[in-house]
Amino acid sequence: MTEAALYLIPVELGDTPQERVLPAYNRDVILGIRHFIVEEVRSARRFLKRVDRDIDIDSLSFYPMGKHADAARFAQYLKPLEAGESMGVISEAGCPAVADPGADVVAIAQRKGLKVVPLVGPSSMIMAVMGSGLNGQSFAFNGYLPIDPADRVKRLKQLELRAVQEHQTQLFIETPYRNAKLFETLCQTLRPQTRLCIAAGITTEAEWIRTHTIANWRRHPLPDLSKTPAIFLFGN
Repeated sequence: MTEAALYLIPVELGDTPQERVLPAYNRDVILGIRHFIVEEVRSARRFLKRVDRDIDIDSLSFYPMGKHADAARFAQYLKPLEAGESMGVISEAGCPAVADPGADVVAIAQRKGLKVVPLVGPSSMIMAVMGSGLNGQSFAFNGYLPIDPADRVKRLKQLELRAVQEHQTQLFIETPYRNAKLFETLCQTLRPQTRLCIAAGITTEAEWIRTHTIANWRRHPLPDLSKTPAIFLFGN
């Protein structure tokens, strides 16, 4: 590394060997960084130990950006970078700054004119689109759906209308223990001809990606995904 930069460091999506999903170049970059902005300090430390078991964790500085962190302090986190030291951003899973608080840190770095470098790694959303057979030219990630049942159905109908009118694939996620309930709601709410993909456990040994019409899904039992992160996608 020559010029100091904010490196966006992907991590594994599950219990997957790093060599399967992360290029060796990432390791070289990581070992040259002493300051890390992380979603959760404990899991970030574990990730770095998997990168290099001999890494001196106690010599590194960690700055939390998770849900209990004070976003007002994010600009202060970047002082080492402004002083010429490279920094890294590490999320809990996959690529930082995508459906992730890392985006707030990147936005500050961009406003300050600091160099930002995204590294190569697994993105569950992109890989789900790749494996779904749905439209990969136009798609939207919608995060979590409303919890209230009536609001959830209303939102699904809105997204289905958009999928039909704009030929746009709609993506969303759910807490794993609610996956089965969401699947039930999808089968009850969406049109029979709408195509639904469920992409679960991406890159892990439990990886499971299937696309059927809603009419077909109603005849196919869903495997137990109560402990498996999943991406739900539908389109026409």
